[in-house]
Amino acid sequence: MKNSISLTFLAIMLSLTTFMIRGNTFAYSNKVIIPIQDDVYQDYQTFIGNRDVLAVNEFSSKYTRRDVIDIIIAQQALYLGGFHAEFHLLPGKVNFRNIQLLQAGELLLSFDTYWHTDAKTIADKLYISEPVIRNGEYFAGIYTSPTNHKVLQLKSFSDFNTLTAVSTPKWRTDWQTLQDLSLKELLREDSWVSMARMTSLQWVDFMLMPFTSTTDQSYRLESIHLIPVPNTAILLKGSRHFAISKAHPQGKSAFTAINKGLKILRSSGTIVRAYTEAGFFIDADKYRIINQ
Repeated sequence: MKNSISLTFLAIMLSLTTFMIRGNTFAYSNKVIIPIQDDVYQDYQTFIGNRDVLAVNEFSSKYTRRDVIDIIIAQQALYLGGFHAEFHLLPGKVNFRNIQLLQAGELLLSFDTYWHTDAKTIADKLYISEPVIRNGEYFAGIYTSPTNHKVLQLKSFSDFNTLTAVSTPKWRTDWQTLQDLSLKELLREDSWVSMARMTSLQWVDFMLMPFTSTTDQSYRLESIHLIPVPNTAILLKGSRHFAISKAHPQGKSAFTAINKGLKILRSSGTIVRAYTEAGFFIDADKYRIINQ
């Protein structure tokens, strides 16, 4: 019942026109509201600051990561493609509810890219953009607690037989990749922050995470501290795309625009450079890719 109420409340917010306070008066403004996961929103806002997101062309920062770059690329691509809406980012824990809102037309698009395997299952409800992260480009780190020496000393594929991991089957690519490792146990948890907390507390041995741009590629959030197995990565097979609602009245125009803009950003090298500067794209020749 609680989830149903939350979903209804968010849908109402997405359907309403936003009001802004200017001085002592209210101004009426049509905006496109996009829900963003709390921690991603915080990093994005810290990185962008008072700058115009459309003018950002340098992406190296301890606050940039795959999710943050997704948000920037989406807005730049839409603008370059001729879709000049004003976006209002709404922080909240809405990860898996977004897909329901997209299907219902209450959310225009997701600024977090989707695996193609996930998006294509409801392709009748969604427009799927051209690939943002192409097949063969997504390498994940094996993230664990800094004191979990068993994981940090991982040497070969067979070592996974003694390890536990956490993920969710809602992420088909991640889940299948972990199943293929023949783990001691694969636990399900649908909340990303809960996964990170479980790993930090060593309730599970590791989780898969995108690499970051921090010097040691570590991840910190409040009391959570995770680091990757050094010089080691796992290939996640497949491509990632932006998903746009077919039921939303602006869906078709946004889809056309984002594909046009992505082509421009791809040709200029901006997409690859952004994910590389954010630490997400790695030089695979310098890593041991453990599932290749």
